[in-house]
Amino acid sequence: MNVLLIGAGRMGSALLRGWLKSGVKSIAVVEPKPSLELRRLAKAKKIALVSALSKVKAKPAVCVVAVKPQILNAEAAVLAAFARSSLMISIAAGTSVATLSKAWNRGARIIRAMPNMPGAIGQGITGLYAAQGVTSGDRKKAVWLLSALGGTEWLAKEGLIDSVTAVSGSGPAYVFLFAEALTAAGISEGLSTVQAEKFARATVAGAGALLAADESPASALREAVTSPGGTTAAALSVLMAEDGLAPLVKRAVRAAKKRAEELR
Repeated sequence: MNVLLIGAGRMGSALLRGWLKSGVKSIAVVEPKPSLELRRLAKAKKIALVSALSKVKAKPAVCVVAVKPQILNAEAAVLAAFARSSLMISIAAGTSVATLSKAWNRGARIIRAMPNMPGAIGQGITGLYAAQGVTSGDRKKAVWLLSALGGTEWLAKEGLIDSVTAVSGSGPAYVFLFAEALTAAGISEGLSTVQAEKFARATVAGAGALLAADESPASALREAVTSPGGTTAAALSVLMAEDGLAPLVKRAVRAAKKRAEELR
């Protein structure tokens, strides 16, 4: 499968590394400012690395657009020539199928994808939405390519991409913020900065790994840690209060979704 990757930032580079592991042979990458690592990888793996779309010679079977929404909006029209024959996969947040179809052509086969940061180590998840005209074969190609980042999940409505953006696209930042807050709390209770960060980081990472390995609901795992009248129960009485963590997270996710909708 001949694949064209436009943009080799953090997510694009993660996709590229995953494709190489999966055995994708024919890859071209458009990146105006390639890192030294990317240049070395391109040379070692015989990847066609170019600085502009105008330098791409072969017509790809799949074109994966991995650039920021602002750049995509500016360059969308340039991609129209590829959209006539290629499956177009966009991972730009807030850029709708309607916007892409207008820039490319009404018959373009478009899939929108929303991966997240853990995809950089193959532990992410990607929400996928297929526009009208996308075939079952196109869907299989998209799943195969995006599986390089981790799991995939198809969405029935395009609007749900904004919900996925707010939950899993932005979600890693929420987890990192919690680790920061847990570190700060540890320091306030007497731990050194180094110790507090070490305990907080290991706790968040370990809990995440357990959540991934154990099929029990998160609520069941929480209950397993909590002894009646114990220390965890005392902490949860604060976090699970009416004005505690749950309503705060709902407001945060709603704010992220609203912003994603505004970017359309």
